Amino acid sequence: MKDPVTTISGITYERESIEHWLFKNHNTICPVTKQPLPRDSDLTPNHTLRRLIQAWCTVNAAHGIDRIPTPKPPPSKFYVLNLVRDLWLPNLQLKTLQKLEGIAVENDRNKTYMVEAGLVKALTSFIISCHRKRKTDGLEEALSLFYLIRGLLSQEKAAPLFENEEIMDSLSWVLGFDGVLDHVALKMHAAYALKAVTKKMNSSTLEKLKPEFFNKIVRVLREGSSQQGINALLHVILNTCPRGRNRIMMIEAGAVFELIELELRIPEKKTTELILGILYHLCSCADGRAQLLNHAAGIAVITRRILKVSNTADDRAILIIALICKYSGTNGVLQEMLRVGTVVKLCMVLQADCASHLKDKATEILRTHFDVWKDSPCIDLPTLTRYTR
Repeated sequence: MKDPVTTISGITYERESIEHWLFKNHNTICPVTKQPLPRDSDLTPNHTLRRLIQAWCTVNAAHGIDRIPTPKPPPSKFYVLNLVRDLWLPNLQLKTLQKLEGIAVENDRNKTYMVEAGLVKALTSFIISCHRKRKTDGLEEALSLFYLIRGLLSQEKAAPLFENEEIMDSLSWVLGFDGVLDHVALKMHAAYALKAVTKKMNSSTLEKLKPEFFNKIVRVLREGSSQQGINALLHVILNTCPRGRNRIMMIEAGAVFELIELELRIPEKKTTELILGILYHLCSCADGRAQLLNHAAGIAVITRRILKVSNTADDRAILIIALICKYSGTNGVLQEMLRVGTVVKLCMVLQADCASHLKDKATEILRTHFDVWKDSPCIDLPTLTRYTR
């Protein structure tokens, strides 16, 4: 122990551990007594125990034990509330953002106090104001704060973020930054905020998105960002692509081509699952399928991920192949599938430990195009016949 505190149940814990129990794991009982332990209950410093620990450290200094320093009192809920209020005062905003960022990195307790004090509403207003005035002072700190509290954005106090339509334009404005401040970190933090917004925002608002929104996202995917930022933007696309109008704008922005290029550059499990999920939605459109087929590695990259990544990836990849076969299955496309091993992979799915619906889908594809594929030297005809007759 370095900073012992006593809860209202009478048990003493290390401050960091009990705050993690309360604020990170969202528990509301004492781990020892099982009595109710509300998150806003007082944690009283146990000065007597701390002094005993410090005295023991001093006695054992000859054995290489360092004396623990007297801990600095953590910011109170009232102090955090006043800081959040100061964020509404223009002359104090920059200094306040820096203070809030500093205490947010300390622990989850401080972040919880901030959200409960109305930080999300204040940050949303500040970022929108930056967008309107085209100013960047404090923007880096504001977006960093959004990133730090990202795990709390599902709470009721975060509702202002999802109710203000203008925040979408403001965050996508940040995605267009180049050479401004630390634009890589800014874009990553903006991507996380967009991920949270698109997950919770109502469908009518998501249907009002403009082509520029998707153009900026596709541009970031093309030019590259951190792995975290890329995955956050993929979540944004996945959250918005179920709307037909949005799918058309994504395709027109060149999303299909860039997603395939991204998969070729960064073959990582979560990224692959997200890319395949998006491509499934986009391939429900004729233009989306055409873009995928126009890419030299389109069918090949989908094929190679089958039985190589995860059950989720298998599901999405086979559904993409099924869409292409059903609606765009020209002789040239079917021959391409033979050449890159798609038919062999479908036969392997039938023999692998896969979900029954995937085996049914693979069987349907093989049976439908049996007459085209049966004479190819690339496949084992007895195996193909066995599973399609």
